[in-house]
Amino acid sequence: MKALSLIGAVLLILGVLSFVIPIPHSEDHSVKLGGAHIGVQTQNSEKIPLAASIVLIGAGVFTLVLGARRG
Repeated sequence: MKALSLIGAVLLILGVLSFVIPIPHSEDHSVKLGGAHIGVQTQNSEKIPLAASIVLIGAGVFTLVLGARRG
């Protein structure tokens, strides 16, 4: 498989997975006072925006087609 086709396949897979799998992220809001540590840690799981998923899928399809024409 050519490099361009491989990149296209990876972009396409990432675009499809971004519809389903949320990306976890956490934030730590804390204060250290001497030896004491007071704080709150929050965790969120959010999906990437729909427009970004569509752009990934479009770029993957475009790159796959471009790789097939060159090969």
